[in-house]
Amino acid sequence: MKILTVSDEECPALWDYYQPGRLQDYDLIISCGDLKPSYLSFLVTMARCPVLYVHGNHDVIYQTMPPEGCDCIDEHIVTYNGIRILGLGGCRKYNPGPHQYTEQQMRLRIAKLRWKLWRLGGVDIVVTHAAPEGLGDAEDPAHQGFAALRELLDRYQPQYLVHGHVHMSYGHHIPRELEYNQTRVINAYERYVIELPDREVDVRHLGQVRYITRQKPVYVDPVFRPAR
Repeated sequence: MKILTVSDEECPALWDYYQPGRLQDYDLIISCGDLKPSYLSFLVTMARCPVLYVHGNHDVIYQTMPPEGCDCIDEHIVTYNGIRILGLGGCRKYNPGPHQYTEQQMRLRIAKLRWKLWRLGGVDIVVTHAAPEGLGDAEDPAHQGFAALRELLDRYQPQYLVHGHVHMSYGHHIPRELEYNQTRVINAYERYVIELPDREVDVRHLGQVRYITRQKPVYVDPVFRPAR
């Protein structure tokens, strides 16, 4: 499965200078936040595959104008062709704005998902806006990472954690990719592509998640309400 991850800056090649067919090879698009809703709506229209997203700290407009045709996975787990994906948007609290959390608040958000994580046997991809503490974050208050996210990696060992928030344009020393135990930590700034094989869907646990395939979505979680 070929996944396009995007975050923070709209990619000119995928929007301003888009050429037909440029998105046809992707099976899934994941946004890590801080992108214009019109950009995500454009991607889902041109790619004709699902676009999943979490909130960035600047996504205030999403409250009144969410990306059309896209699905928010903030504080939810979804599966796509057997791949388990967990979403946790937002950053560390540094002002009174929305989508900002203290360390304790992030721990509580993760705790609410532990039962589903246990039922599913873990997670394959964690999608966040902020980075884990010490893994691609920065020292200023707005861009410090969460220790709770690092603890999540320690416990569940996902194959990927994909984040945004720390723009690679801030400096050449900012890493695109890091290895942490069994997890690849990816900074999705602008765009980055990851590939991994589909997995067999465990139908016993479909009641715990929103399950989607390439053909059509099947909504099975009575609590989850997708954007479209």
